[in-house]
Amino acid sequence: MLTILLRNSVVCIRQPNCSNVRGAVRQFRITIRQEAQLPNLSPYDVNLILRENEYIQTFPEDDSIVRSYESNQLSSNRPCEDSRTEATFLHKSGFICGVFDGHGGPACSQVISKRLLRYVAAGVIDRTTLKEVVAKEYNSQSFLKCHNDKADFVNEIKTIYEDSFRDYVQTISSQTVEKISIEITNAFMRLDDDLSKEALKHTNMRTMSVAMSGAVACVAHIDHLDLHVASTGDCGAVLGTQCPETGQWHAKKLNNEHNADNLKEVQRILEEHPKEEQDTAIRNERLLGQLAPLRALGDFRYKWSNEIMAKYVVPTFGEHSVPPHYYTPPYLTAQPEVQHHVLGPSDKFLVIASDGLWDFLTPSQVISLVGEHFNSKKVMEPMKIPSGDVTLLEVAKLLAERKAGRARKPLDQNSATHLIRNALGGTDYGIEHSKIAYYLTLPQDVVRLYRDDITITVIYFNTEYITRLNGDS
Repeated sequence: MLTILLRNSVVCIRQPNCSNVRGAVRQFRITIRQEAQLPNLSPYDVNLILRENEYIQTFPEDDSIVRSYESNQLSSNRPCEDSRTEATFLHKSGFICGVFDGHGGPACSQVISKRLLRYVAAGVIDRTTLKEVVAKEYNSQSFLKCHNDKADFVNEIKTIYEDSFRDYVQTISSQTVEKISIEITNAFMRLDDDLSKEALKHTNMRTMSVAMSGAVACVAHIDHLDLHVASTGDCGAVLGTQCPETGQWHAKKLNNEHNADNLKEVQRILEEHPKEEQDTAIRNERLLGQLAPLRALGDFRYKWSNEIMAKYVVPTFGEHSVPPHYYTPPYLTAQPEVQHHVLGPSDKFLVIASDGLWDFLTPSQVISLVGEHFNSKKVMEPMKIPSGDVTLLEVAKLLAERKAGRARKPLDQNSATHLIRNALGGTDYGIEHSKIAYYLTLPQDVVRLYRDDITITVIYFNTEYITRLNGDS
């Protein structure tokens, strides 16, 4: 009875005359919260759940722009529709990572997370090096060293994907390198095109399930002082900077979400279609009344022509698989927006996360939480006495600061876990255990109404290395 009540109420609240959909939905959920009889979790149980998927990777400090990264993932869907990948380059300096939020199933997100960064890696290296790699025996794993990668494709689908990757590499090897932002964009678009061709050529349920589901993506490429963030959809990337004079933390957004809250994005779509579709191209803040992100990889039932839909999609998935008012496709694009930022000594870390995090926390809150976590971890490191003449009073001040910092030691070593804990349990008075336990014990048939999958990667920059590079430039 509770499930039916919740679902009907959410549908009702989402009517166009509601001025604040998200707030109204959440307020309604809070009012019925006490009606659900949920199992209790101990603090130990909560820690086990929150830390199950956390990961930390550190790099040599002398010659790496990235000092370390920390990531974690908490699922809501079963299976989780989010994915993440992080890697270092094999043939050039730099680091690349991405967060991918799937919808309509996990297939597209899982495939994109393992393939997109490899397309980008091949595209951004200089062509002389690329030709040297091509001259030898190579595959899609010849350009990156992926970290925390525990799975691979089954042989049947892997062969298809390797053939597509080789065609891509052969194509770009005869071209000159464009700007990094253009190469990243080309990689997004080429992979999306390959997903379409693979589904239509190899008409099996594996390739077609990837094509019929979709994923949004946010990818960060870091090489020396150049940070590029490419975003398609509604994941978020925020840079944490610290004022050297005051120590205050500031958040700088490095991407724009492609959803109905982005009026420029809405206008772009409306201008691409006839005036007769002004009321149908975007309805109820969704593409064709169905899809929340207005850009995505996959989701070819919003991209393929009517002829392709009739020939390949309808016979397998039925008439309902064609969106309503599907008159002038494509309605959807995978093209990312790419922002470039030159790193400076004040830039301390970058947070990339799926919208499951941003539903709970603002960019400023996220940066403040990671900043506090960053400061507390510094206090736990071995104390370094400044060079030169140092007075006993200065040493005493350093010791006092470290003592005060230890009192604020966070519960989690992993900053991504720290964010998830605060997202689910944060209050004006600190972390509330019962609140986290409540979110973690919601039944599977209603949990998605309360929270989405959450995937977070926090990349920490090497300040000393950045300072040295800035001095040389």
